[in-house]
Amino acid sequence: MKGKQAVSLVLGASLCMPLTACAAEPQIVETSFETHPDVTNATLGEPYVAVLPEATTMTPRDEDMARVVDYIPDILTDLKYSTTDNFTGQVIYDFQDVYLRYGTVKKLKDAQETFAEAGLRLKIWDGYRPVSAQFSLWEACPDSNFVADPSKGYSNHTRGNAVDVTLVDKTGQELEMPTGFDNFSAKADRDYSDCTDTQRENALLLQTIMEKNGFSGYFGEWWHFNDTDRYEPEMVFDPAHPG
Repeated sequence: MKGKQAVSLVLGASLCMPLTACAAEPQIVETSFETHPDVTNATLGEPYVAVLPEATTMTPRDEDMARVVDYIPDILTDLKYSTTDNFTGQVIYDFQDVYLRYGTVKKLKDAQETFAEAGLRLKIWDGYRPVSAQFSLWEACPDSNFVADPSKGYSNHTRGNAVDVTLVDKTGQELEMPTGFDNFSAKADRDYSDCTDTQRENALLLQTIMEKNGFSGYFGEWWHFNDTDRYEPEMVFDPAHPG
């Protein structure tokens, strides 16, 4: 590209003035001549060097709340408690995005990549659950076998390190599992002796891969998995207004 090749510019005091807030170690990037028309032809020949704020490349801490789709873009979500399609028949929380601890998201990403090798994907039914939502669920079903009593502790969903998931194929069709979501019958547990062969195989596949990637399953619910790394309950974060 004659006249369009990358250029090199040593950043002097006058050019750096707008960037003085970036006191941290700079990130070096390359750009082209046409995006910097103020650079003269005399400087042509080497890549243009610019300084960007360090914040653009910051990685969350494991304990930070992170929106799952930002790190696993091909994962599917169907938050049942943001609709009336759940055992209460009521909307429990008013947000659509799934949030988890970043450390948990990393493990979920590894699991998703393993499932992808078999042409499958994860679908999330529930992730981080605010304390208010936990109280609403307990009021609807005061049974500690299925809902954690918020007056005696906090659900791992409120800690941001629990996720309810199932498997889907390439078309997004859910695989056949022992039951649907939030089924409180004996068929929902991990015994699997009362399931069809297909249901058992699919549930065991989900369980095996999730456990290999740092999760532990709750016996009473084939869809529920806890991160083996534990976090404190998140009492402030609001997924409806994450900023």
